[in-house]
Amino acid sequence: MSRETKEAFKVIGIAVRTTNEHGQSAKDIPALWNKFVTEACMAKIPNKIDETVYGMYTDYELDHTKPYTAIIGCAVSTLDNVPEGMVGKEIEASTCEKFVAKGSILQGVVFSEWLKIWSANLDRAYTADYEVYGEKAKNPADAEVDIFVAVH
Repeated sequence: MSRETKEAFKVIGIAVRTTNEHGQSAKDIPALWNKFVTEACMAKIPNKIDETVYGMYTDYELDHTKPYTAIIGCAVSTLDNVPEGMVGKEIEASTCEKFVAKGSILQGVVFSEWLKIWSANLDRAYTADYEVYGEKAKNPADAEVDIFVAVH
């Protein structure tokens, strides 16, 4: 875990409103990832900065125990021309704690890291938290995913 200042950026992707209550996010988020892959959503995102995919959590109703919006998408240069069925979101500059999930994505290494984050004593901002699926995450069996959690 390390503290970093992150610049503001824009994302376009697909979204679902979910909650961690009653295991709902454990159904909704994998379904969102499945849709992102099977419907080739990445290819439909205009003005991409690069090929990095973001798993983002934002619009928190209160904290991680209440409803929030999950977005899977890519960083873009502009929010002009958001395709139908997708959302555009500007993420404000923030101070974040960086966590790294290492191992098999298919075996739930990212979710396991979130379990640690939820139980950690962090002064979370609940603005926007996100996972970064870049070069180090190309091999899902041996991936490295950076997780940035906004803090005060």
